[in-house]
Amino acid sequence: MLKDSKAFSGFSVDDIPAARRFYGETLGLDVSEENGMLVLHLAGGHDHLIYPKPDHTPPPCTLLNFPVPDIEAAVDHLAGRGITFERYEGADEKGVHRQEGPPIAWFRDPAGNYLSVLQS
Repeated sequence: MLKDSKAFSGFSVDDIPAARRFYGETLGLDVSEENGMLVLHLAGGHDHLIYPKPDHTPPPCTLLNFPVPDIEAAVDHLAGRGITFERYEGADEKGVHRQEGPPIAWFRDPAGNYLSVLQS
């Protein structure tokens, strides 16, 4: 029954207008609004639902990973748009972690949710 369902994931934020500005303007993603919620329209036809939750608490895991061909260029571009990258132990001066797996850099949305860019 669910095998052919076009499943999608979702996550909460505490401020839909701030999320719309961040995802639509700062990140430059295609965003629509339906029933007081946002839908991110990502490459490959993948949609993600962002719904309001007044008592939102960001989870400790990464909610969205954006594969990029050149992490240096992506980090520089996003930093130029006002994104601040997390600085974890082992990361370089830009926040890129290169020690395990692909090069990856984490940042947060206005609700504190973790997102990343990683070199594919």
